[in-house]
Amino acid sequence: MSSLDTKTRGRTSRGRLRALDAYLCRFEPELLSRRDGPWARAVFVDVGFGEHPWTTLESAEAFRALQPEMTVIGVELDAERARAAGAHADARTHFRQGGFELPLLEDEPARLVRAMNLLRQGPPERVPEVHRTLGRYLLPSGLLVEGSSDATGAILTAHLLRRRPEDAEPSLTREALLFHTDFSHGFAPLLFRDWLPRDLRRRVRPGEPIHAFFSEWAAAWEEARAAGHTAPPEAFREAALRLAARTGAVETDAWLLSGGYLVWRPGGGISP
Repeated sequence: MSSLDTKTRGRTSRGRLRALDAYLCRFEPELLSRRDGPWARAVFVDVGFGEHPWTTLESAEAFRALQPEMTVIGVELDAERARAAGAHADARTHFRQGGFELPLLEDEPARLVRAMNLLRQGPPERVPEVHRTLGRYLLPSGLLVEGSSDATGAILTAHLLRRRPEDAEPSLTREALLFHTDFSHGFAPLLFRDWLPRDLRRRVRPGEPIHAFFSEWAAAWEEARAAGHTAPPEAFREAALRLAARTGAVETDAWLLSGGYLVWRPGGGISP
């Protein structure tokens, strides 16, 4: 076990990460379907699938709609959980015991690594090292998704970190921050604060870029409500459009905004 690894409760419910799967299928189809060169062997790795492998299996079904031959590997620190998940294994779906030092074979480069709800309780200082460790397994242009959601997936935030294709040594660009809500808890920007990735949660304070972002989002939301957009989905969409006009760093794709997704993609990336 690596010093980075910590056992989690692992009580992941069915459907918890389906919104994230939907986002990736719509906006990362090339990443998920690419088959040239080493990409023909490239795998999706779900790190820390928990007590039951529901999220791994749901993602496998979603991603194989784009790439039917994709190999999917669920990794879990708890050996008993990994063993029990083996009942769901098949020729293209594997479950292995391991932590952030991923138990991949030499001919299993990763196209996508997902590590959700694993770093919430640890010290924020360890997050960069975890990112670097997981990033080593990615092919150039591969993606690491790391963040948190509530128990049902009603509220979710995640880092989108891309391996730089031009660097010989693996290094990651902190490309964007993804937010999603299904509106079952209503909507206000600060609903996301407690579900921010671990390295950002305590940085929502004056002088930090994430604080400035939330301040702008809250102001845009208040303006939207004052203009009569009070229903949560409508307030979300209108606030996002106003936030995009204010900052130039928010994507305004209609599918995103109608589905409760907001992508913050500042020019210099997400500040570490």
